[in-house]
Amino acid sequence: MGIIVALLVLSVLIFFHELGHFTAARFFGVQVDIFSIGFGKRLWTKKIGKTEWSLSAIPLGGYIKMKGQDDIDPTLKSFDEDSYNAKKPWQRIIILLAGPFANFLLAFLLYLAIAYMGVPKLLPYVGDVTQDSPAYQAGLQKEDKILQINGVTIKYWEEIGEQINASKGEITLTIERERHSKTLILVPKVIEDKNIFGEKITRRIIGISPMPKQTEVVYGFTEGFKYAWDETVKSSTLIFQSVQKLLTGVVGADKLGGIITIVDVTAQASHAGILALFFFTALISVNLGVLNLLPIPALDGGHIMFNLYEIVRGKAPSDNAMYYTTLAGWAILIGLMMLGLYNDINRLMG
Repeated sequence: MGIIVALLVLSVLIFFHELGHFTAARFFGVQVDIFSIGFGKRLWTKKIGKTEWSLSAIPLGGYIKMKGQDDIDPTLKSFDEDSYNAKKPWQRIIILLAGPFANFLLAFLLYLAIAYMGVPKLLPYVGDVTQDSPAYQAGLQKEDKILQINGVTIKYWEEIGEQINASKGEITLTIERERHSKTLILVPKVIEDKNIFGEKITRRIIGISPMPKQTEVVYGFTEGFKYAWDETVKSSTLIFQSVQKLLTGVVGADKLGGIITIVDVTAQASHAGILALFFFTALISVNLGVLNLLPIPALDGGHIMFNLYEIVRGKAPSDNAMYYTTLAGWAILIGLMMLGLYNDINRLMG
């Protein structure tokens, strides 16, 4: 069941991506010949207007085929009025950007739904206190509730680390213990740690862990929009940073996941509940949007680069240049997919 949900999630993400391209193309009067969810043999097709809407046998992708545009052979062009190639470069760029934009929009809507359903957050109650830590020496105890750090009100556990690392020198804690407030002064300990990319960092700690006291925060109408925007920006930044770290070698190529990992984790998220599934689907949607903006020929980002070149130079790249760079782009994409698949198999066997 989890695998079926995962494939449905991927199909929805791809549908939204291609729907973005389709909507922008039709807005500029470009004929769309095919709108397919999946690749390979078409299992079901219905022609609406001039577009063939299809479900294909391999549910791991999708595409639209615009008149005069061919990713396999970019030399196959048409310059009819309703052709992709007959449009101005800036119009083509908008059509290309519309796919990733649709993925970012879908992520925003998912985060918005999460905001109105209720976001799970830990309350700022102290669980364990590490012996001989700054918190232990200052007298912090289990079940204490942290109310303020340096005068800043603390509502949720996640804010504690943020405030401690934003401070310098000693910090003042206002806590609640047995319905009475108390003030503690302590100096955080500086430790060496690693961030999510495995890079060495320093951070300030006081030596406490949370109690499993959780609440669900349901946002109001306008607050929900802010939450959704912040989460979309946060997840987009994370994906951009991940790509950067991968390209610069900070993150090893063995960390690259393929389609098996995506399906597996999505299936696990579906078992964890609707909120977990929405969170992960939003992240994958942002991931799809960001990766399609990479300047690799055969991806939206590569086509955008071609059109920017045409705007700057006043003429399109030659057919030979388009053809061979597109072949190179497909080679890079296939190589990355094979590497991801290889890593997936290694994880499964490891």
